[in-house]
Amino acid sequence: MMSSQGTGRILVVNGPVIKAELPGAKLYELVFVGELGLFGEVVRVQGENAFIQVYEDTTGIRPGEPVVRTGEMLSAWLGPGIIGQVYDGVQRPLKIIFDQTGRPFIARGINYDRAPPLDFSRKWRWIPKVKIGDKVNVGTVLGIVPETQLIEHRILYPPLYKPGIIKYIAPEGDYTLNDDIAEVETSDGLIKVKMWHKWPVRRPRPFQEKLPPSDPLITGIRVIDTVFPIAKGGAASIPGPFGSGKTVTIRSLMLYAMTQYSVPVLCGERGNEAADALQGLLKLSDPATGRPLLERETIIVNTSNMPVAAREASIYMGATIAEYFRDQGYDVLLMADSTSRWAEAMREVALRIGEMPSEEGFPAYLPTRLAEFYERAGKVKLLNGGLGSLTIAASVSPPGGDFTEPVTSHTLRFIGAFWPLDARLAYSRHYPAINWLQGFSRYVDSVASWYSKTVGEDWVELRRIAIEVLTREAELSEIVRILGSEALSEQEKHILNVASMIREGFLKQDAFNPVDTPSAPEKQYWLLRLMITYYRVGSEAINAGVPANAIRELDSVRRLIRLKMEVKSSDYKVLADYERKLIDDIRGLMAKFSK
Repeated sequence: MMSSQGTGRILVVNGPVIKAELPGAKLYELVFVGELGLFGEVVRVQGENAFIQVYEDTTGIRPGEPVVRTGEMLSAWLGPGIIGQVYDGVQRPLKIIFDQTGRPFIARGINYDRAPPLDFSRKWRWIPKVKIGDKVNVGTVLGIVPETQLIEHRILYPPLYKPGIIKYIAPEGDYTLNDDIAEVETSDGLIKVKMWHKWPVRRPRPFQEKLPPSDPLITGIRVIDTVFPIAKGGAASIPGPFGSGKTVTIRSLMLYAMTQYSVPVLCGERGNEAADALQGLLKLSDPATGRPLLERETIIVNTSNMPVAAREASIYMGATIAEYFRDQGYDVLLMADSTSRWAEAMREVALRIGEMPSEEGFPAYLPTRLAEFYERAGKVKLLNGGLGSLTIAASVSPPGGDFTEPVTSHTLRFIGAFWPLDARLAYSRHYPAINWLQGFSRYVDSVASWYSKTVGEDWVELRRIAIEVLTREAELSEIVRILGSEALSEQEKHILNVASMIREGFLKQDAFNPVDTPSAPEKQYWLLRLMITYYRVGSEAINAGVPANAIRELDSVRRLIRLKMEVKSSDYKVLADYERKLIDDIRGLMAKFSK
C-alpha cells in the first residue's frame, strides 16, 4: 500500500543513522532502507543527501544498497480495527507479526504490506448518520461502527478534504475499510470517502479552539484527586527513580481514570518489565462494566531492546491515535512511560547526525520537543462543534532520582500537575509514593468550583488545612530529630498526630484493594473532613487542657486510619454519620478533663 516516489543509495552507515544520496527527499519523509526494506525517516536534508533514522536494526546494511522514498510522512493509520491493538512504535501490529513469524522479536523488514496496521479483509458493520444532500464539514460524523461494547467508533469526515455536499452515502450494512462509504462534492471535485485515513504523527490534528480546563479528571487516587488534582485536558508528569511505583501508578490511572479511552505508550522500558506490564494490561477488566479493558484502549510498545530510533516515533504515534479518539468527542488519556527514554533516543540520533549537544548531551531542541508533546493535551472545541479532551500523564525516569537533570527540569515548564515519586516513601511501603511536599498542581483553582458544587463547599479549605498540617509536620520533625519530642508543646504534638493520620489514613492507598481503590470524590471528601474535624475539635480540647495523646488514643480517633479500608465509596454517607460520633467523643473527653 506504499508507493515508490524515487530511489537513492546508501552512502554511510552509522548505527541507526544512514546517510544516503536521495534526490527530492523531504524532511520527516518515510523511506525504506536497504535490500531488506527497513523502516526509516528523513531527519536532515543536505542538498541531494539525506540523513535517515532507521527504526530497525541496521546490522549488515552496507553502502550502495537502495533507499526507496514513499513521498509520505510517517503516519498513523486510523479507522475501525485500531481498538484493542498492540502496536510497536511505527504502528506494526505485534500480535499479527508474532502469528506470522512465531518469533518473540520482530524480524527485520516487515513493513506495512506484510503487516498492515488495520485489517483490510474484515467487514465492519456500518450505520450511516447523514443522508444525501447534507452539508458536511471536517469532523462531521458520517456514521458509526459499533466496534466494541465499550466504544462506538465514529467515522468522521477526515481533515484531509474541503467541506462539501453528500452525493452518496452507503446504506447500513457490512463493508471493508477500502469500500467507499460516502461521496462528497467539494470545490476540488468529487471525493470518495472510506472508513479509514492516515494522519502524519508529528502534526497535531486540528480543532476549532482550545478551552480552559474546568472539570477534574477523577482518578480514584486520593493524593492526586484531592492534593494535586488534574483537569480533563491537562498535562501531568510522574518522575521517580527505579522501584518507586511509576508503572503501578500508571496502571491505576488507566483502570480508574474517568475517561472513555486510553492509550498507554511503553517507551524504552526494559523488555522483561514491559512484557510483564503488557501481560497485566491485557488481563485487566473495565471496573464499571467488567468487560476487557482492551475494548477501550490501544497500546503502543517499544522496549529498550528494540531499535532506539523507534522510541521517538512511539510517543508521536500514541499522541496521534489519542487525538483521533478525542476528535470523536471522547475524553482520552495518554500515558507515556517514559519520556526519559524518548529523550535519550533523541539524543543518540542527534549526536550521530552531528548536531550540537546541549545539557548532558541532549540536543538544544529538547525543550521544544517536550513542549510540542505536552501541548497536544487539551480540552478542545472540535471542528464539528462538539467537545473532546486529551489528558497526558507521562512518567520521567531521572538517573539516580535527580529531578534537576534536563528532562525533568524542562518538563516542569510545560505541565500543570507534578506527581514526584519518592524512593524513601516507596521503601517504607507508602504507596502511592507521591511526595506531598514536592508536588504541585496548577489546576486547583480550575477544578475548585466543580468540587465545591459536587462534593462539598469547604473542599478548598479542607485541602488547604491538610497541606498546612503536612508542611508544619516536616518543620516539627526536624525539631524532634534535634531536641526530642519533649521540646514540643501539646498543640505541636497534636499537629504531628493529625499529620500522621492524614498520611496513613488518607494519602496512603492500596491499589489492589477493591474497597480502598478506587476512592470516589465523595469518599475522599468525607475521609479528609474527618481528619480535619479531628484536628479542629482536638485543638479545642488541648486548649481546654486535654493532652494530645489522650485524644489520639480515643477509639473513634484510632479507627479513623481504618475507615478507608472499611467503607466502600458507595457507602460514603457512613462517614458523614461518623463525624458526629467523633466530635461527641472528643468533647466528652474535654468534659472529663475539666472536672
